[in-house]
Amino acid sequence: MNIRLHYDVPGDDFTRAGEASSAVKRKLKQLGFQPDVIRRVAIAMYEGEINMVIHAGGGEADVEILPGRVTAVLTDHGPGIPDVEQAMQEGWSTAPDNVRNLGFGAGMGLPNIKKYTDQMDIQTEVGKGTVMTMTVLVK
Repeated sequence: MNIRLHYDVPGDDFTRAGEASSAVKRKLKQLGFQPDVIRRVAIAMYEGEINMVIHAGGGEADVEILPGRVTAVLTDHGPGIPDVEQAMQEGWSTAPDNVRNLGFGAGMGLPNIKKYTDQMDIQTEVGKGTVMTMTVLVK
């Protein structure tokens, strides 16, 4: 089994944020993955999608499902992350007030992605965008 999925993540549309993670969650259920793996993948992907909507005007999600792991690569062409170490701190956020008023932007996105994945890699360049690779291992 080697399944590849691609999703466009629309920017500035919170009503559609989470469509990719929901679709992947459904697919993993169909394939019979363990509930814990499904939950971890869905949470990490959702956090990444929300970050792309808030900060980058959207992007793309590419998912590879293998028997031993699920890997999602989220790519955007937003402003990039000036200080990844700072962005990884719980509660640190650059989300504007209007986003916070919607209940998003609490500064837990990247920390939650790290918490729910087995591997997380962020490649970012200010002014060019960010590529985040997240992997959940199937035990």
